[in-house]
Amino acid sequence: MRKNIVAGNWKMNLVSSEAKKLVSEIKKFEDKNVEMIVFPSSVFLQETLSESDGQLKVGAQNFYPKDKGAFTGEISMSQLKDLGVSSVLVGHSERRMYFSEDSAFLKQKVDAALSVGLNVVFCCGEPLDIRESNNELVYVKQQLMDSLFHLDASEIANCVIAYEPIWAIGTGKTASIEQAEEMHKAIRSWVLETYGEEVAENISILYGGSCNAKNSKDLFSCPNVDGGLIGGASLDHEAFVSIAKSF
Repeated sequence: MRKNIVAGNWKMNLVSSEAKKLVSEIKKFEDKNVEMIVFPSSVFLQETLSESDGQLKVGAQNFYPKDKGAFTGEISMSQLKDLGVSSVLVGHSERRMYFSEDSAFLKQKVDAALSVGLNVVFCCGEPLDIRESNNELVYVKQQLMDSLFHLDASEIANCVIAYEPIWAIGTGKTASIEQAEEMHKAIRSWVLETYGEEVAENISILYGGSCNAKNSKDLFSCPNVDGGLIGGASLDHEAFVSIAKSF
């Protein structure tokens, strides 16, 4: 059965006191039908895990796909697992764009995370030029084929897919509810083609395109949208909880 998931990507925001306060407020929300995950900056992972008291799942925004070694400034998946982190983001548009993480590297990260028992939230999505040329379905399917669909059915069961319409984030353009559902439906159909009905019906697909308290109810009512990967709105506990209540 597909999980309803609301995941908050804090990106490079907040200081320690703000992070603690945010978690203390978010964890008051209880609904066994909604899984809440927060992705804090790495420097706040330990205190976020402590503050959450097991009431929230805590994920990491980034890691390096080697178990150990001379990789100054990086964090390994085994270190994250040891902390108690449950999941990791892989393929976020900002990692692809600003840090040149290509499909081959993202595939390595997917495999590394799953090898130590971390769940993967795999991000995919198209930029404006791809959307305007009507090639968004081909583009997103290729991202999935290159970095995720090499997994077997048991492995992809530990993954969530998050669709980011990059063209609608910070551009002044807005993805309609119909456009969101169209892509989510397509993604589920590709999972069906690759893995069969059971996997397709159980994998959660999140919307990551400026989801907020005003549009979340309409988005989550779409047949193939199982929640959201939330950016800015996840930094406000009232907005984040309001989104979670949209189910």
